[in-house]
Amino acid sequence: MNKESKILIVGLGMIGASYAEKLHGCGFYTGGISARQSTIDKALESGIIDCGTIDVTKEFVSRFNIVVFALYPKLFVEWVTLHQDCFKSGALITDVTGIKGSIVYRIQDMLRSDVEFIAAHPMAGRELSGIDNRNIKVFEGANYIVTPTKANSQEAIETAKELGQILGFGHISTLTPEEHDEMIAFLSQLTHCIAVSLMCSKDSTHLVDYTGDSFRDLTRIATINENMWPELFAMNKTQLLEQMTLFEKEFARLKEAIATDDLETVKEMMITSTERRKFFNKKK
Repeated sequence: MNKESKILIVGLGMIGASYAEKLHGCGFYTGGISARQSTIDKALESGIIDCGTIDVTKEFVSRFNIVVFALYPKLFVEWVTLHQDCFKSGALITDVTGIKGSIVYRIQDMLRSDVEFIAAHPMAGRELSGIDNRNIKVFEGANYIVTPTKANSQEAIETAKELGQILGFGHISTLTPEEHDEMIAFLSQLTHCIAVSLMCSKDSTHLVDYTGDSFRDLTRIATINENMWPELFAMNKTQLLEQMTLFEKEFARLKEAIATDDLETVKEMMITSTERRKFFNKKK
């Protein structure tokens, strides 16, 4: 990548708008497409894009040699299906989608031979959404995962990694789409399922007067986008259900140990938990 690269962000929600703001601030010519004119107007007024539109036209899209999709997975696939004729020949497209196996191969199989799709996932999401909640600081020190397939060129892989570096991510790694989906099912999707289940298990309106940091920390991600996450869960169902079963097994073991006064097992699980958590503390 060089400063001559023109970058289009399709979808100016929290992550897409944060991409636009960071890239524009680094000197890249940046465009935006959104479903709402009000979002485009706000992006232009805020100075995070150079140009924007709600209309998908070849005249507009073909100006850009890099296109970043910050859309829900199904909408991403639908967009490429309907509008791939708009891409500039030689364009590189990438994404921010939270699941890979369900979409990467579909898009690569349908995509024009003169356009390449290299998938990536910025691990920098927040419980808030929309352009007003953009924040380039969420990228600082965060993880960024590139998920290439055999269809990808080394040049595209390196460009995706470079994009992560420019955005300010602290650690950039490479996984296959399958490895990514197994990992994300455990680290992200399962944790959201646990937070949602915990909040749904008891009416908490009166508990706010008594709670401490442990409950707040554990349930931060229970404030959740009810439109996006069900789609992510469904499109990664096999992996997520496996991780939920794994969690149920360990939760049942802890429950049984408490019920039978098997405090040695409780201690053993706590020691394992503490030791494994240390790796995250060191990384942080």
